[in-house]
This record gives sequence, structure tokens and C-alpha cells, in this order.
Amino acid sequence: MGQNSLVTDEIVAGSEFLHRFNQYMPVKAAFWLQAADSDQPYLYVASDELSDQNFDIAYGEVLRITKEIRSTSYLDPFCVRLIYADNPLAQAAVQIEQDYPAPLNTRFRGSEFGGVSVDDVYIYSPKSFTSQP
Repeated sequence: MGQNSLVTDEIVAGSEFLHRFNQYMPVKAAFWLQAADSDQPYLYVASDELSDQNFDIAYGEVLRITKEIRSTSYLDPFCVRLIYADNPLAQAAVQIEQDYPAPLNTRFRGSEFGGVSVDDVYIYSPKSFTSQP
């Protein structure tokens, strides 16, 4: 794993962010991904409702939520990547959830995820952001 592997603080901040973002726009899949060629993990958030027409507005919501949760959790808004539900990364996360259904978050231990070489992937179970915190 890379030097900046995911830590508990990022995972908790991501969970808090996802719970709030899901109230704005239903989240289909969400996961932290650290690519093999990067030291920076990113929180990927996929939604069926994300479109070219509301993409900028959705990023405005990312900024609002990250600012709102700053007192309890820090999440850099530039580390959040919104993706369409048909993105291969989103489809890989959904496929893992379907293959291994459980109410628990999952750490992916493979070397390739959705066509990307990865060092670390942490997939949030939909139950973790659809239920009350």
C-alpha cells in the first residue's frame, strides 16, 4: 500500500459526507480509491441522478457539505470526485456489493478495480450512508 493509505479519519469523514450528500442526491456507489500511481486517495461518489445538466450544481453541494461538516470531520472538497453511475469504477463497486452483499463496508484487496491499477479501495456499503448516523 502507498505511503498515504486510507486512515480512519478519512473513512469517517467520508461516511459523514455521504450520509448528507445522499439526502441531496441518491448515491448508488461510493468508495475511496488510491490509484497505484498516486499518493492521494479520492472519494468517488456515483449517482444515477448525476447528469451533465446538474454536474456543477452537485459540486456546489460537495463544497457546502464539506464546509458544513468541518467542525466534526475534515474532508478536502478537492478529494471528492463525482462520477456517473455508468462509469466503470462505479460499476465495479456495485458489482462487488452484489457479489458480496453485507451491511458492512468492504476493503478491496485486488490490484485492479474498474480498469484502474490500485493500491487501496474502501467501498462503503449503501446501508452506511442511507441509515441514520
